[in-house]
Amino acid sequence: MDKKRKIVESVPNYSEGSDGKVVEAIVDEIRKTPKTNIIDIQYDSDYNRAVITFVGEPEAVLQANIAASKKALELIDMTKHKGQHPRIGATDVVPFVPAQNVSMEECIELSKKYAKAMAAEGVPIYLYEEAATRPERRNIDNIRVGDYEGLRETIKTNSDHKPDFGPSKFHPKGGATVTGARMALVCLNINLGTTDVKVAKRVARRVHLASGGLVNIKAMGTAIEGKDYVQVGISNINFKKTPMYRQLELVRIEAARYGVSVVGTELVGPIPLESVLNSLEYYLQINNPKHLKEEHLIEHYFDF
Repeated sequence: MDKKRKIVESVPNYSEGSDGKVVEAIVDEIRKTPKTNIIDIQYDSDYNRAVITFVGEPEAVLQANIAASKKALELIDMTKHKGQHPRIGATDVVPFVPAQNVSMEECIELSKKYAKAMAAEGVPIYLYEEAATRPERRNIDNIRVGDYEGLRETIKTNSDHKPDFGPSKFHPKGGATVTGARMALVCLNINLGTTDVKVAKRVARRVHLASGGLVNIKAMGTAIEGKDYVQVGISNINFKKTPMYRQLELVRIEAARYGVSVVGTELVGPIPLESVLNSLEYYLQINNPKHLKEEHLIEHYFDF
């Protein structure tokens, strides 16, 4: 492992989770880009969404994202898309995340280069998180107001919905895209032992930041077809300030008021080791948490 090498992580989300051939065609654009490495591929029909995690050298990650988004424009038709997850485009969001020897400022510049390239393809682009040009656009929820169907119309007439790059109208098939730079995201889906999706939605509302929940937490309640549980899907934008155990325990408390228990969880994509260790400290009630630092793990010393 070259610890001096510059590495960027990216987790592009595409609005396709039912057709594996389409997902693989998009992923293949990343796979064949030199100096990149795919870490994780997840997609499902309930959310109708694919989440790809990959890393690479900065310029390689930029070019891979441009190529994959162009392929998504070719293969995904948003006028026919249906799914439970909020979305505004074929390539819905493309974040650039500093992973090794790369600053947040460098990732912001990468997101702007991506924005310019895709705007040239006729796609309106919004900047979010650390790259946001307006305070309200740091939060992607404020960009996605109205979802694909609503924003498709208001982008033409409402100055608040004017994109940062590209035309003030949706791409005929591809819609619009959000890009920017952010910290590593931790996505944890929490399964509740009921088939009543109203319970999941009520619990999610009480956990979600915008409705009075936890700082750094975005949550949504979802029905899972063919399963005997519903799901509270959670995105944590700062696991250092809001650790995973806190969101899990709040969901447990809120679900209990409906006589419902947590029956399992699932992680979406890879996560930073630190996000696991700070929850392990809580559940094991460790009195010497300094020993849960990465440098105290045996595997840390295997690279010699």
